[in-house]
Amino acid sequence: MLGLLLITTACVRRPGRVPVATVPARPEDVGTLDGLMKAFYEVVNLEPEAPRQWSRDRTLYIPDIRFVSIGQAQGRPQVDVWDHQALVDATEPMVQTGFHETEIHRVTRGYGNIVHIFSTYETQRGLDRAKRDRGVNSLQLYFDGSRWWVASVTWQSEDAAHPIPQDLLP
Repeated sequence: MLGLLLITTACVRRPGRVPVATVPARPEDVGTLDGLMKAFYEVVNLEPEAPRQWSRDRTLYIPDIRFVSIGQAQGRPQVDVWDHQALVDATEPMVQTGFHETEIHRVTRGYGNIVHIFSTYETQRGLDRAKRDRGVNSLQLYFDGSRWWVASVTWQSEDAAHPIPQDLLP
């Protein structure tokens, strides 16, 4: 099985690429699941050349967050893994041309202080927002008694071989 999966790990920090200042979390961003999900999408909705919200974004996640993208490369499954800084560095060129991601459906399951969210999204990219995609973000979260934290994020964009199932659509 491992021979069929191409894994790219981009967790190496590259100092000086895209600065991300340390700021305190906004209580409204981390006090509730709805607030956290609102902030999760707000930070990536950018007009071309608009100020980035990478510092705000960073406050949503545990220090050792991993972002995992599931996709295809050369006809085989590919997994890309980033820490926060590597994700910022990798996606900065894309958001410079404008990027909007909107949650269109959410399925939430929880137990105690842990929650799993399947968040179906639609993206629009480019100056004219003509490039559109859909997919599903899978988030693992926990409540530490005073705020919510995102422990991991995995996503996969929809394609012909992987249509979004009905239970993850509005």
